Amino acid sequence: MHPVAADFDPARLQGWLQRQVPGLKGGMRLERIGGGQSNPTFFASFDNRELVLRKKPAGGNLLPSAHAVDREYRVLNALAGSGVPVPATVLYCGDAGVIGTPFYLMERLHGRIFPAYALAEAPQVERRAMYRSMAETLAALHGVDWRAAGLDGYGKPGNYFERQIGRWTKQWHMSKTAENADIEHLIRWLPRHIPANDDTAIAHGDFRFGNLMFHPTEPRVIAVLDWELSTLGHPLADVAYNCMAWLTHPDEFGGLRGTDLEAQGIPSMKEHLDDYRRASGREDGITGFHLAFSLFRFAVILEGIAARARDGSAAAADAEQVGGQAGIFAKRAVEAADWT
Repeated sequence: MHPVAADFDPARLQGWLQRQVPGLKGGMRLERIGGGQSNPTFFASFDNRELVLRKKPAGGNLLPSAHAVDREYRVLNALAGSGVPVPATVLYCGDAGVIGTPFYLMERLHGRIFPAYALAEAPQVERRAMYRSMAETLAALHGVDWRAAGLDGYGKPGNYFERQIGRWTKQWHMSKTAENADIEHLIRWLPRHIPANDDTAIAHGDFRFGNLMFHPTEPRVIAVLDWELSTLGHPLADVAYNCMAWLTHPDEFGGLRGTDLEAQGIPSMKEHLDDYRRASGREDGITGFHLAFSLFRFAVILEGIAARARDGSAAAADAEQVGGQAGIFAKRAVEAADWT
């Protein structure tokens, strides 16, 4: 068995898997996948099968409703065969006695993941097609009939923004590590500017390049990953979140602000939104409210990471540095409110 830094006993996991998953051959090789700030993720490989394990982090000081790996497992199952590319699930374990927290397993896929919107690791000639595939994949997700997919109760239909503003306001007060005037301004401003249009779809909640896997050699999405924040929500919240990179600088989680987009083969935000509208058939589009809301929400998420770094329950080693960007994204949210 390959040694790996984990807060559980790999031998216990291997024994459990060999009892629960028929046909596994050889010893288990466990490898921690870096980069995530939330649910710890591992490759669990056998001689004849490659699996991915996602688990709830250890530690008792976790925000309510966070790290719900059972929800991830449910939505992945619901989307199987829907046209939205997702990994195939294997099993869910709610028994914390196996590795200390609930977890689930899915089949491992092989492809390319690009952490930043600049797509520096991708050929320049492929980048436009990759952006289009991202937009089309998001449109496909929003086009899924969530009732027919068995997702009744996965979230509350309607009044998404009102409920979300309330939720993230509470999260802010629970996790804030310092006062922030921009956040306080947004907490007052956002409820007064909610658009009248109401709609419900499956919302991923963290739809960005870093959570998409592309084909090893083709510029197309083969899997949407990391469904922890998914729910039933307004599709334009997903769209606005997906567009935050155009409003942030490269040192702000790999944004595009200040980049020569044309020279890099990257579409403008307008071109990207046009791709989504064509694929989705929607006539309406995002406003400054949607962008401000998405940036506000992300700022609160980052503050939560900072809080977990402070109490020692963060999943990634750079959590304190990442969480420190909460104030930057709050500032960008205030700026975005005037976007037209």
